[in-house]
Amino acid sequence: MNVVPRRFGLGLIVVPVLALMATACGGEGTATEGGDGAAEEAGALVIYSGRDQELIDPLIEQMREATGLEIDVRYGDTAQMANQIVTEGENTNADLFIAQDAGALGLLVQEGALADLPAEVTDLVPEQYRDAGDQWVGISGRSRVIVVDPADVDEVPDSVLDLTDPEWEGRVGIAPTNASFQAFVTGLRVIEGEDAARQWLDDMVANDVQTFENNRSMLDALESGDIDLSLNNHYYWYERVKEQGADAVTSEVHYLPAGDAGGLVNVAGAGITADAANPEGALTALEFLLGEEAQTYFTQETSEYPLVAGVPLGEGLEELDSLEQPNIDLSDLHSLDETVEMLREAGLE
Repeated sequence: MNVVPRRFGLGLIVVPVLALMATACGGEGTATEGGDGAAEEAGALVIYSGRDQELIDPLIEQMREATGLEIDVRYGDTAQMANQIVTEGENTNADLFIAQDAGALGLLVQEGALADLPAEVTDLVPEQYRDAGDQWVGISGRSRVIVVDPADVDEVPDSVLDLTDPEWEGRVGIAPTNASFQAFVTGLRVIEGEDAARQWLDDMVANDVQTFENNRSMLDALESGDIDLSLNNHYYWYERVKEQGADAVTSEVHYLPAGDAGGLVNVAGAGITADAANPEGALTALEFLLGEEAQTYFTQETSEYPLVAGVPLGEGLEELDSLEQPNIDLSDLHSLDETVEMLREAGLE
C-alpha cells in the first residue's frame, strides 16, 4: 500500500489562528512533550498526538508490541500540534498526526499538509467518519449529548436551540474553550448558518449560561446542583459512571433527536503528513489504530464508539447507527478559526 505525499506552501492565516486556539483543543488533562529528538534521528516513527498522554500511552505501548515499531510520541493539544506541522512545513518531524477532532485535520487538509491514504485503510471506516478526499480517517467516535439532573428537569429539550428560552436562565453549563464544544459550534454554523449560530451564542450569554474549563468540572457542577443541564461529549458521563458506580451518579444522559446540531457525532482521527520521513511506519501505525485491539481499547476503556465493523460496544453505549445525528460532512468542520472569533465576539473565548 502506498501513501501519496502532497507538497504545500505555508498558509499565512492558519498559524496565528491555530496558536490562538492552542488552549482550547487539547484533551482534558495537561499535555506534555515527549522525546528529545534522538528517536527520530534513529529512524523511529514520530507521532504528534493531540489526545491526552494518559489516554494514548497505553495504546502506544500496545502498538509497539504488536508492530515492532520504534515510536516517539510528542504530546500537546490538537491545535498546537497542527500548528507545529504547518510551521515545520517540509521539515516536519511528524509522520503521523492523531487529532482530538476532525476540525484540526480538516485545517491540515486545507493546507495540503496530509498525504493521500490508500483505500484499504479508508474503506475500513464508514464514509461519514473520514475525509471526503481520503486524507484523514476517524479512529473513534463521540456524540454530543445533553446531561441533566432529573430531579430538577421535568422535560429534556429536543434541541440545543431551545436552551435560550427564559426557563433555562442560569441553569445550563458549557465549556467554551474545549475543542469538542468548538467543533459543535462549527457544526452549528454549518447546519443552521452563520447568523443563526451567532444569535444562539449571544442569546445563551444573555440567558446567563454558566461556563466551565472542561467537561469533567461541568459534570461536577451538575452533580452538586450548581447547574441543571450541561452540553457534553457522551463518554465523559459514561466515564463517571464507571469510576463512581451507577448508583452514585444522579445525572442522566440524553441523545438529541431529529438531526439536531447538538447531537453532532465527531471523531478523533489521524492522518499521515505529506512530508513524513517514515510514511511506511505511519501507515502501519494507522492500520493498528483501526484494528480490533485498538478499536476495542477505545470503546472499552474510554467509552468511545469504535468505527470499524465487528467491534463490540462498551457497556451501556447506544448503538451508533441508532443515533439521530445531523447530516453533516465532518470535513466541513475545518473552519475552526471563524468559530473561535465568533466565540470571542460573544464573550466566551
